Amino acid sequence: MSNILIVDDDKLLSDALSRAIKRIGHNVDCRLNLNEGLAIANSGNYDVVYLDVKMPDGNGIENLSKFSKVPSNPEIIIITGYANSRGAELAINSGAWDYVKKPSSIKEMTLPLFRALQFRENKAKNKHPVALKVHGIIGSGSEIMACLDCVAQAASCDANLLITGETGTGKELFARAVHNNSTRSQKAFVVVDCTVLPENLVESLLFGHHKGAFTGADSSKTGLMKQADGGTIFLDEVGELAIDLQKRFLRVLQERHFRPIGGQNEIHSDFRLIAATNRDLDEMVEENTFRKDLIYRLRALTIKLPSLRFRQNDIRELLIYYLGSLCAKYNIATKGYSPEFYDALYSYDWPGNVREFIHTIESAIVSDRESPILFPYHLPVGIRVKKAQTLLDSENRIKNKSFEKSYGSDNLLTFREHRVNNIEVIEKEYLQNLILHTSNNIKKACKIADLSKSRLYGLLKKHDICRQADAKH
Repeated sequence: MSNILIVDDDKLLSDALSRAIKRIGHNVDCRLNLNEGLAIANSGNYDVVYLDVKMPDGNGIENLSKFSKVPSNPEIIIITGYANSRGAELAINSGAWDYVKKPSSIKEMTLPLFRALQFRENKAKNKHPVALKVHGIIGSGSEIMACLDCVAQAASCDANLLITGETGTGKELFARAVHNNSTRSQKAFVVVDCTVLPENLVESLLFGHHKGAFTGADSSKTGLMKQADGGTIFLDEVGELAIDLQKRFLRVLQERHFRPIGGQNEIHSDFRLIAATNRDLDEMVEENTFRKDLIYRLRALTIKLPSLRFRQNDIRELLIYYLGSLCAKYNIATKGYSPEFYDALYSYDWPGNVREFIHTIESAIVSDRESPILFPYHLPVGIRVKKAQTLLDSENRIKNKSFEKSYGSDNLLTFREHRVNNIEVIEKEYLQNLILHTSNNIKKACKIADLSKSRLYGLLKKHDICRQADAKH
């Protein structure tokens, strides 16, 4: 017996589908909007969710990822009365199990349920705990855990793998994890950076050459493809591979045979291919800058890495890990950090992703080796500006709410109440800017504000600002 959730504002259809599912022995719950559906999905243990597209409070496909990430990780069947090819493509690309048009017969609507439950049962039977070697991959959020599931799947076979994601998301790190957890782990992991391949030497580097094959070839050289024999070859930023080389490379992937420059015979290399790119290869195909048949060869399996801005819950883990490892690297005691330092990291968008995060923490550590605590002062200006902007935006929202509360209803505040509310906001904003401007130097802050130390401490405590402010005197 399985648990099924129907999230659809069409009550007649929900009731009919619910009765049919109950007749075949499953439990069913129905909700008429997305918010209620997501709430019960998070609290329940559902195997399959039927999810309508056009709902009173939003779009089902746009919320598909939220439903698929609830604790039970259900399979999602999209149902819609506005079916079209673009919607089907978007739903499947977003992870839907199936895409069903309404109205359909009850049989047509329940058939995907049988298949999804069968798949789920087989997956549960074949799932064994796997202790992955994931050195350097930090985080325990659902996004990273889903990627690690893909690593385990990819490591269990030799199929070509394409890893996509923005610059700095850790594509090479995940490629190495696949290699290190595979049967090829004792053989070479060969990296080819397609962005720096010299045009006149690219074939020599990849396929090797014989002595005298061209001017300067004073000795024979084994190419990278052969060096990866028995192991893995990693094509980093494969989207930069020249179009004329893509054709020859396609044949190598098909046959695993190639001829070194100047050679008479072809040689064989038993390599596993992993490629990575931060570009949209499908878009490049449309622009005739990448071969469609090569894409098919590259992505027998895929892993799409999330950007750091979508992994905010991993920020603390990343911070703790890199503070420890980088302090050890520079042979200094592990530093602590203020809440404001963490808040600045949390509120930043990280366009350079984990790579930028690591460089930021390293810069903060070496900028003040003696300080045991890291403050926003130790961060790059851009991150501090973003933190200040976020703070001001928050204060403005508070002001707007205060204004609405005072003037936007029939229950007006008294003059005294409104004055007290706004004084509180002004006080807090001044103190935050003061501490930021003086870099937590209390003596300097007291002088600027013309306040005694005890009075300043009292105000900071009142507004819950920078409790580590006394770290600098």
